[in-house]
Amino acid sequence: MPGDQEKASRARAAQEWEFPGYESPLPVTEKSNPLSLDIDRAGPQQIVHVLQECDAEVFQGDLQPDAEFKRLYSESVIQILVDVADRVKTILREPDDSLIVLSGCGTSGRIAFLLANTFNRMLGWHQQKPVYSYIIAGGDKALLTSQEAPEDSPSLGAQVLKEACVGRKHVFFIGISCGLSAPFVAGQLDFCLNNLDMLTPVLIGFNPAHTARNEPIQGWPHTFRQVTERMLDLQRAQRAFVLNPVVGPEAISGSSRMKGGTATKVLLESVLLLGHRAAHSHVEINRQAVLDCIRDYEKVHEMTYCKTNELASVVGKAGTSLQKEGHVYYLGWKTLGIMGIIDASECVPTFGADFQDIRGFMYGGFSEMNNKEGNLSSLGPQFCIDHKDFVSTILPLIGENDTVIFIFTVDDDFGDVEKLAGQVKKKTSNVQAICHEYKGHCFPVNINNIFDSKVLKISWTPSDADDDFFMRLQWELSTKWMLNGISTGAHILKGKVYKNYMIDLKVTNSKLYRRAIGILQRFTGCQWTQGERALLRVLYGAEELTKEMATADVSRHTQAATTSDRVVPTALVVLQTGCSVSQAQAQLRECSVVRDAVETCLTSGRH
Repeated sequence: MPGDQEKASRARAAQEWEFPGYESPLPVTEKSNPLSLDIDRAGPQQIVHVLQECDAEVFQGDLQPDAEFKRLYSESVIQILVDVADRVKTILREPDDSLIVLSGCGTSGRIAFLLANTFNRMLGWHQQKPVYSYIIAGGDKALLTSQEAPEDSPSLGAQVLKEACVGRKHVFFIGISCGLSAPFVAGQLDFCLNNLDMLTPVLIGFNPAHTARNEPIQGWPHTFRQVTERMLDLQRAQRAFVLNPVVGPEAISGSSRMKGGTATKVLLESVLLLGHRAAHSHVEINRQAVLDCIRDYEKVHEMTYCKTNELASVVGKAGTSLQKEGHVYYLGWKTLGIMGIIDASECVPTFGADFQDIRGFMYGGFSEMNNKEGNLSSLGPQFCIDHKDFVSTILPLIGENDTVIFIFTVDDDFGDVEKLAGQVKKKTSNVQAICHEYKGHCFPVNINNIFDSKVLKISWTPSDADDDFFMRLQWELSTKWMLNGISTGAHILKGKVYKNYMIDLKVTNSKLYRRAIGILQRFTGCQWTQGERALLRVLYGAEELTKEMATADVSRHTQAATTSDRVVPTALVVLQTGCSVSQAQAQLRECSVVRDAVETCLTSGRH
């Protein structure tokens, strides 16, 4: 459990970001977290410690009775969780012609996919047909690669949901948008609000409703905030639900794959699990049941970060690999393999990384993933995710600069793990392992010898009859925290983070476009129009913008960004030094670490 000093630092940080005047123009999910302001200067041990503190904010209760924001343990949030779980129970007891749809973009959509498959599998254990379905903006390609353009289309979101509802009399729709900002999800929620005889919508996000995105959406008459406000009006009659506890700014500003993804998983699994227990075991859904479930997830945080030394060691090795132009590979089994694939896929848009820098593979590939569109491996190397693909195309190229991380549980075939580890060890000594075991089912004592290093092993203790299923959900969350830490820490050590901002993000949708300009404003003090102009000069590789470039809509700009590298760092240098775009690009090419490059350029620009 956290000590008094650690608790005090969390409270001070939370008060800082909760204070109404602190970065007031920004929603909480886009703010800079005071706990991580110097994370770019930290070593592996300190990086893990900062991530531990930031992740702990997910579970903080109200700091005071009149707190500005609702938190995860706020009474109003707990009551909505009770109400939503009760709706899940009703559908599971009367599943004919009903459907529960989980939908989101990017990380949110990937979690929707994971949970829909997980809970359909649980229904199968009760001899029930599937009731869950998932939607991810961009289709199944978005499970593995960044497909951000569809996120900006509310009409596409509505159309995909409409198609999913065909033949159903009642659809319980859960739309996830961590920042209350995704147009794709807004379109789906609006469709629900116009068809309340068939659909009941739930919105999950982590900003106060009054900070939901209020900018006009191209080709659509509403804003996300307007949709949210309509839902809040209907919530009083339980015809719609808005579940938006504030969990604090991300450790890396705006990186909602981390705390946003964690909180989404905790909230959704809590209501779905309680709905299942009530439907099949007649367990009562009440405030205490919800609290107990969330507290169990809080214990997962404590269990995971008890391994800070081991995790820091892996972070350091992964960071060294990226610094030396090597790679990090995750080799996983079952849903932990999926967690690895998800984590790797998120590094490209988050850090401007190459897809080969960190890659995930899982035993069985697409046949084990069970995604709607089946095997996507013909679409390109990014979609080759089977262990067989790793052995045939990656293993021959493995060298000492690469880090290979095995992710498995005591229930997986340890013979397969040992065989593949033996093959990898012939190519590199840098072989790591993350594994989970539980009371009565432990790994052989020689597991450390197989990996030539101390294994990052967590031992669990199931207690109740249905804890076998819940324990696997806990393994997933624990693994998510560890992999997020490894990939984030590795990119920090490589220099991809400036203070606690993703300075080298890909500007490939409207959300990231606005975020990029906000970063330029923060670090240069420029006006919005100045920052936007510098960004566009870099995107189009132009010293002077044409009228067509300057007046094009955001979708045109984000399309240009797909072929542009180091856009934000280049624009930052241009703004600070007054140099040309080509000069800024040349200066940045001389430095592999963004922070070093930017500071060198800024220093030279002052003289």
